Amino acid sequence: MRFEEVLRLTRENPIFETSLLLAGPKNPQYVRTQLSRWVRAGKLHLLRRGLYLIAEPYRATTPHPFKVANLLVQPSYVSLQAALAYYNLIPEHVPNITSVTVKRPGSYHTPLGWFSFRHIQRALFWGYVQVDVDGPAFVWVATPEKALLDLLYLTPRSDQPTFLEELRLQHWEQLNIQRLWSWAQRMRSKKVERAVRHLLRMFRANTTERVEFGKAEG
Repeated sequence: MRFEEVLRLTRENPIFETSLLLAGPKNPQYVRTQLSRWVRAGKLHLLRRGLYLIAEPYRATTPHPFKVANLLVQPSYVSLQAALAYYNLIPEHVPNITSVTVKRPGSYHTPLGWFSFRHIQRALFWGYVQVDVDGPAFVWVATPEKALLDLLYLTPRSDQPTFLEELRLQHWEQLNIQRLWSWAQRMRSKKVERAVRHLLRMFRANTTERVEFGKAEG
């Protein structure tokens, strides 16, 4: 197999798995040997076992970092600060992409940046949607409400007013407040509920909209 053939196969998607090159009557050992040679030659980057990225001088496009995150660990979805910044709910640029997964936690340093993965129990692996971030590149991203709840759930002492105020949440209209409180209860975490109660007080201070939450008003 020639490297030019690999470039042709990956023209629209420069990230690929070994299985892409094993289709048809191919010798698996020969393909893996070629992949190792191309990595050593700087033509490919090994992102993780079995997942490769065409090096910058050769690739026609650069994949969106959310797509990279989705492919590094499956199943996973982008969440926490990365998703909050995507929705413009926090003012800071977030260079590192953090995702949630039911698999082991870990991190990857790649030519496209740092990617971190936080473990969450399977019962809490919900609240994500498919988003079109770059043309045909559909990726799994937490909804605004779940990104915020994941952050509260996975961060120690996140129910402290200082932590919540330092988030500098903005564009509250992006949040479905009723859903935020309902999902906070679904998380079954007293810390998360306390944090959301404080957020609701912050929300009332930043909007003229009347909010009725029953117990959440306490």
